[in-house]
Amino acid sequence: MTNRARDWLAQAERDLLHAEESHRGGRHEWACFASHQAAEKAVKGLHLHLGQEAWGHVVAKLLAELPRSAKPSQDLIERGRVLDNFYIPSRYPNAHPTGAPYEHYGPLQSEEALRHAREILAFVRAQMA
Repeated sequence: MTNRARDWLAQAERDLLHAEESHRGGRHEWACFASHQAAEKAVKGLHLHLGQEAWGHVVAKLLAELPRSAKPSQDLIERGRVLDNFYIPSRYPNAHPTGAPYEHYGPLQSEEALRHAREILAFVRAQMA
């Protein structure tokens, strides 16, 4: 069986570009979601790189489940936790008391999401180098 770790990381990089483009275009809800997706796919790629599978969409959990040899800092896990808060509410109106998701996200949220995703991808790149 072929190890697909590099494919997961490549898609994570592309998702990060999508997040950056969405941020610049004022589509902040998509920037937040794509940032989450970039981090999730990068960490799943790292799991594969280390010879294990990972399931689920919770970035903080995926980070915490990495083996001791690749254990991230608690700060990085917390960054994942912030991104996890963008997974559903950035896309579904019923995740908010009123309004469409785009009405609840602005540049502050998307800048924060991008910052955390970039940190997680940098960690994964370093581990896979």
